[in-house]
Amino acid sequence: MLESFLGLLLGIVGTFWGYSIFKKKENKQLTKHQSTVLLEKIRSVCKLISVEGDFAEIYKYENTKERFLSLVSSKKKALIVINAKAQIGYDLKKIFMRADTKSKKIVLEQFPQPEILSIVPELEFYDIKNGLFNTFTPDDLTTLNQEAKKHIEDKIPESGLMESARKEALDTVLLIEKIVETIGWELDYSKLELPDSKLLKSQEQDTLIGN
Repeated sequence: MLESFLGLLLGIVGTFWGYSIFKKKENKQLTKHQSTVLLEKIRSVCKLISVEGDFAEIYKYENTKERFLSLVSSKKKALIVINAKAQIGYDLKKIFMRADTKSKKIVLEQFPQPEILSIVPELEFYDIKNGLFNTFTPDDLTTLNQEAKKHIEDKIPESGLMESARKEALDTVLLIEKIVETIGWELDYSKLELPDSKLLKSQEQDTLIGN
């Protein structure tokens, strides 16, 4: 009778022990799966537009070709009005983050600098003049679009758009935080130096103290 009771007791303990190990392993795998899915979910956003800027520039285009041992030259020129939209933001693939599965935290360790995501120019031609053997062709439109983009790109640093995008960095981080919170995890960005981030943390602490 005693042997039967001990056998039953050992069987219950063994079953419980085996179930505990299985459950722990299952929870660990689930947590790892959650962190992987979450990181991929953030990276799938890829590029996030932070600010947009509209440009209106007058661009003078001239092209000269020479013939007959440079004895004869022919010039084509045009006055071009460039209306362009530039989009500045962040490439989220350049974010460095890691998952802390024990505390269910996504640690944001490095955040990229703002960059030009796109420049879309629209060209209007005025005062077009063709040379004798140097005329505008359809291929010139491709060249002029490229030059227009370069012209606008050179204007962006002095436009203040980059600085505006840097100020929006915290909003971008807070958006990522919302994504992280959708599965009950927490975003830790305490290592980052972002504009207004200290102010935000101070406001959050004041709110907690007030409550």
